[in-house]
Amino acid sequence: MKRALASLVAICLLTIAPAAARRYTAARDGDVVVLSDAATATSVSIMPSVGNIAFDMQVKGHHVLRFAQGSAAAFKASPNTTGIPFMGPWINRLDEQAFYANGRRYPFDMALGNVRGAIPIHGFLTTTDQWRVLSMTGTGDGAALTSRLEFYRQPAWMKQWPFAHTIDMTYRLKDGVLEVITSITNLSADAMPVSIGYHPHFQLTDSPRDEWTIAVGARRRWTLAANKLPTGSTEPIERFFPDPSRTPLRDYDLDDVFSDLVRDGQGRARMAVTGKAQQIEVLFGPRYNAAVLWAPKPQNFICFEPMAAITNGINLAHKGVYKELEMLAPGAVWKESFWIRPSGF
Repeated sequence: MKRALASLVAICLLTIAPAAARRYTAARDGDVVVLSDAATATSVSIMPSVGNIAFDMQVKGHHVLRFAQGSAAAFKASPNTTGIPFMGPWINRLDEQAFYANGRRYPFDMALGNVRGAIPIHGFLTTTDQWRVLSMTGTGDGAALTSRLEFYRQPAWMKQWPFAHTIDMTYRLKDGVLEVITSITNLSADAMPVSIGYHPHFQLTDSPRDEWTIAVGARRRWTLAANKLPTGSTEPIERFFPDPSRTPLRDYDLDDVFSDLVRDGQGRARMAVTGKAQQIEVLFGPRYNAAVLWAPKPQNFICFEPMAAITNGINLAHKGVYKELEMLAPGAVWKESFWIRPSGF
């Protein structure tokens, strides 16, 4: 009897121990999926039903992303200026209530209400509840969540952007680094312009904004008109940031567009914000061709925005001003990542 009981206890311990010792986990609680890395005390909270936005990232209890709402319920009620929202089918501003592709003008139907303003901004997908979770995993290789948005199923979206496509988004947490992977499949018969991006809001907790320094891995800054649209001309970044590798943020009220990104051997461009000891690095993969930096005074956050094209890049490409717009061929897949790497927390 004792031997049988001992064997049963041993089996139970073998069953429980691997789960208890697991470094990476992915768990769902209602609307929220949490990815965790126990070894680095890092967690990422995502709400698929609100734009699939990663609304909170913490390292050892410190909020790496601006999380002004303070709770998941408050975020769901007012999902603004926080986390890592996705912007599509275009990011930032357009110079008219229309866009151009393949030599044709596509005017927006303003009566639908999903596109607003004389200068339409940030598309209309940011807080959609149409994302569907495909998989959640917690393995020895990291914790991950993959979700899909089937754009082509929504008539009001197709009316504004008549290119059938799907978007797959994967958040992957490994070694304390969050990778955001985006895959777009063009299901339409025509080439589709790619001008998507993200609008992540970062913060440091060991010092106020005026004590932060930033590093900007870019060579060119686009000059902007009063309405924040690129004029078509650029200047060397050193005319704006005398030392792009270490610029005091207190000297700047930023809402600026940069391109000709500086790449490492893997094709990644680096942006960073540094406080007393804390640092957040953001690495852009090769198909993110541009960045917007937004750090309005006196707010205690900064956005390094990975963008597939510059602000108004779709329409500037039609005018022959912008040469780097990527056109995704029918049946082709656009795939790229950016990485968030906190340290010093």
